[in-house]
Amino acid sequence: MNSSLSSESPSEGSPLLEDRNHYEAPRNIENEQASDGYTPKALYSDKKLHLLIAAVGIGVYLAAADQLLTVATYAKIGNELNALNNTSWIATAYFLTLTSSQPLYGKLSDIFGRKPCLLFAYIVFSLGCLGCGLAQGMAQLCAARAVAGIGGGGMNSVVAILLSDLVPLKDRGVWQGKISILFFAGTATGAPLGGILADSVGWRWSFLGQVPLCFLAFIAVYIVLDLPPVEHDHWLAKVRKIDFLGAFTLVAAVVALLLGLDSGSNLGWSHIMTVVALSSTPVLFALFLLIEINVASHPFAPGHIIFDRSLFACYGVGFFSGAGQTSTIFFLPLIFQAVQGLGATQSGSLLVPGMIAGVAGSILGGWIIKRTEKFYAVTLSAYALVLVSVIPMGMFVWLRSTTGETIGLTIMSFGAGCAFVTTLVGLLANAAAEDTAVVVACSYLFRSLGASIVGSAAP
Repeated sequence: MNSSLSSESPSEGSPLLEDRNHYEAPRNIENEQASDGYTPKALYSDKKLHLLIAAVGIGVYLAAADQLLTVATYAKIGNELNALNNTSWIATAYFLTLTSSQPLYGKLSDIFGRKPCLLFAYIVFSLGCLGCGLAQGMAQLCAARAVAGIGGGGMNSVVAILLSDLVPLKDRGVWQGKISILFFAGTATGAPLGGILADSVGWRWSFLGQVPLCFLAFIAVYIVLDLPPVEHDHWLAKVRKIDFLGAFTLVAAVVALLLGLDSGSNLGWSHIMTVVALSSTPVLFALFLLIEINVASHPFAPGHIIFDRSLFACYGVGFFSGAGQTSTIFFLPLIFQAVQGLGATQSGSLLVPGMIAGVAGSILGGWIIKRTEKFYAVTLSAYALVLVSVIPMGMFVWLRSTTGETIGLTIMSFGAGCAFVTTLVGLLANAAAEDTAVVVACSYLFRSLGASIVGSAAP
């Protein structure tokens, strides 16, 4: 993975100060035809960036909290809807559409603009939450969760693209750390808040309560986010730039993969649905790559973005990091409860130190990059810390030590939080300015795939 953040050939010795994304013409925030004097720094001061973080932070918090709001309410939802055996589909439906829609937001935000895509995500997410709150059956609830997933896919990825547009590369990690505070806050409070609402006013308010917050996020972003106008092409001309065939194939491939893993863990690995879904997955992914490389005139994921060695390395560590973190957060509470006899509330509280460590790691990673203007060494160190954390976690699970397991989780979360920020900076440093949106969106796809595969394959 190249370690330079300059516009020259990358090397670890090259400083961040010569930031091509900051000092060149604008990074296509909305329009390649922006005026010559425009730079992101001139458009957004630190004060205005803090205001923007507050505006988009509402959506970031909701997207993080929503993924865990239903964890503590599955039993209540299943009992009320008389479908206790199908509650796994509540999460599966959401992650199917969230994972498959994330890479599409990159190219769509290039075509239609960042702001319209983010506002669209808020609208779709709020409609999905409203549908969940009003659902009268499990099928309706899962369909509404799928709609919410489409919106959730853009609420994080488009914000990351926006920051990449507006913040100089050497400061990118610092601002991502600030966003991480809101994301980890949502992750930490999602499950407890869902349980409290389910026990007091009912599980439906876990979803209905998000609708006014989505409206608030929409209004805040509409007012605060001020970007140059998009290209004044007719809307039909913009629609023609959408790679519908590639989008359909990618969504089909992701759905087949996750559906196959989910059915394998629930119905059996020899079940016809499992066999058909998993056997069609490599064919669909190969077809998607063929379309993107040889057929599409405006591909969602051009070959030079997918197969670039440095970018692919970043995608890969994001995939495995997402899978590792999700498996730990998913299974550790089960160990606390099933093996060590702890209650749900106590098990959830033991995850909080890890969440705090993740925030601290992301902030420290951004600060180190800002001070040293390098990212390669700190990225390797962060992932080494994640690897080392496996030893105390595994040892203390065997010894049934709650304190030791929590310490291991804290170490892992600190390293993973730091690595997430530094890897994202590495992606941006190795990507051409015009490819930023697609590269960031693809990174979210790989990370979500890793997390979703663990969630789908878990029994």
